Amino acid sequence: MDEQLRIFPTPIQPAGNPGPARINKGSPRPGPSFGEILEGQLGKEPLRFSQHARQRMESRGIALAPEQLARVEQAVAQLDAKGGRDSLVLIDQTAMVVSVKNHTVVTVVDQNSLKDNVFTNIDSAIIA
Repeated sequence: MDEQLRIFPTPIQPAGNPGPARINKGSPRPGPSFGEILEGQLGKEPLRFSQHARQRMESRGIALAPEQLARVEQAVAQLDAKGGRDSLVLIDQTAMVVSVKNHTVVTVVDQNSLKDNVFTNIDSAIIA
């Protein structure tokens, strides 16, 4: 058996084939740019709850309705836009300490536990 290396030429394409699409830099593109889409997706990081916050919610019988959760997410987005880092979010009869940078609820306190409670290491607060 003869083991020779054979090189096959690239096949010739038909004349009607337009080839790869070219982007015309002078004409406007429809829709948002890649950077705009990326920025929009980065801003939509979902709100997370730390293990500590989940334990506090369970032990205190706190449950958030989807509407309330949406209000908290909107509040965190507002805090982020204003430069908040660690913030107190008050919603209905519940208080939450939120790490805005990480989009994470650190702890949750219900109305019964709010009295005589001191919140430290926060730089902003919002009523959602």
